[in-house]
Amino acid sequence: MASVGAFLRLLGAGWTLVRNDALLPRELDGVYSPGVRALADGLRMFATDRGGRPGERLARSLQGLGPVAIKLGQLLSTRGDIFGRVFAEDMGHLKDRLPPFPLTVARAEVERELGRPIGALFATFGEPVAAASLAQAHDATLLDGRRVAVKVLRPGIDRRVAEDSEVLALAARLIERLAPLARRLEPVKLADTVIRATELELDLRLEAAGADELAEVMALDGYMAAPKVVWDGVGKRCLTMEWAQGMPLSDDAALEQPGLDRKALADNLTRAFLAQALDHGVFHADLHEGNLFAAAPDRIHAVDFGIIGRLGVTERRYLAEILWGFLRRDYPRVAQVHFDAGYVPAHHSVAAFAQALRAVGEPVFGRNADGVAMSRVLSQLFEITALFEMRLRPELVLLQKTMVTVEGVARRIDPEHDIWGASEPVVKRWIARELSPVTRIRQFAGEAETAMRNIARLAAPQPPAPPEPPRPDGRLLWFALGALAAGVAFVMGRLLG
Repeated sequence: MASVGAFLRLLGAGWTLVRNDALLPRELDGVYSPGVRALADGLRMFATDRGGRPGERLARSLQGLGPVAIKLGQLLSTRGDIFGRVFAEDMGHLKDRLPPFPLTVARAEVERELGRPIGALFATFGEPVAAASLAQAHDATLLDGRRVAVKVLRPGIDRRVAEDSEVLALAARLIERLAPLARRLEPVKLADTVIRATELELDLRLEAAGADELAEVMALDGYMAAPKVVWDGVGKRCLTMEWAQGMPLSDDAALEQPGLDRKALADNLTRAFLAQALDHGVFHADLHEGNLFAAAPDRIHAVDFGIIGRLGVTERRYLAEILWGFLRRDYPRVAQVHFDAGYVPAHHSVAAFAQALRAVGEPVFGRNADGVAMSRVLSQLFEITALFEMRLRPELVLLQKTMVTVEGVARRIDPEHDIWGASEPVVKRWIARELSPVTRIRQFAGEAETAMRNIARLAAPQPPAPPEPPRPDGRLLWFALGALAAGVAFVMGRLLG
């Protein structure tokens, strides 16, 4: 049950958008229906701050609405191919250029969290170099001379996130109740996923552990790297890591560095994300420009590991098979995987869904990114998913959100980025390894071993029970042997099929 405060804050958020003419901006009057245009004209009477472009007004609104709203703005800022380059640039300052809090407050937070004076660990502790929605980063030097970045949570951010989360949950429930067409997007479950991910970001000890884990994963492929965690400088509200190499991609000068190979850099970004998700089931889930550093010729270093996504073996298999099917333009196979995964209700036609996928995929293949209108592609995809009653999968929310962000950043690095061409080596490697005959035999052996253990448990003598000792039940043994035979036949059918 939402509190009165949550209702008031939700109304306040709407009023902020109205005052900045950011809810139904005047620049879009030409695409509104007559009824929506009339509503927009009425609301615009209350707009008191109409200065700037639509992106500037929306960014100004979101900045005042808190960390959850800022996260939304960060996502929008990565998709200049959908919303326009100018709009994306206007939203860009939400990534790491928000107003910082004072240095004295940050030093006090670190000393309180680590339980010792600043000078006990740091030789220098400078002004903030980046400020985001939840925390800010300081340039510092350890006593041993290493340059480090110290991340410090904003004071009072726990309470602000709790309030924002309550508003988001309320908005999701209202959308689900009042907008039947939006129910398949599972707004309540989506909000729960976003809220949980944001809550985890408030304990920087967890982020340190995630950064350490992902650094090990990234080192296996080399597409991306992560700075080393300095564990002596880690607490719940502060995190110390070695300084990231290169320049942040949020700085326009980063892409003008001498010797930078923009195509290879964009390819490495796409491959890094897919390798993390497919090969290891764990991935950096906040890969916007403010969290990525580029160094010549094609090195990428990631920071800010507050949001980490995880995929189970089953989800990874479905993802790989869908991507591989698209790469081969095997739309019937892609459609069948969607049905096998339960993404599309079983009463629909696999062939009809494959036909719909072909309508989306064919216009994209063989064309450079700058020749593809992503807004049109996404609009068509949304229409198709509605037609086939596809519902949002909450367990895949972070994956889908990160895929959208990664593609947007890669296209900004290289406007001609071919996401399918960049993906192919990683997906092909996964398919060759996981669906090879050797892997299938290994899986069969594991399934057979599990079946034998179950048989042993079923066939084992039961504990004595008065008044007479138990006798082995021959029917049980035959049932177990039959189950084993059926299991073997099923697995062999899969191997031979």
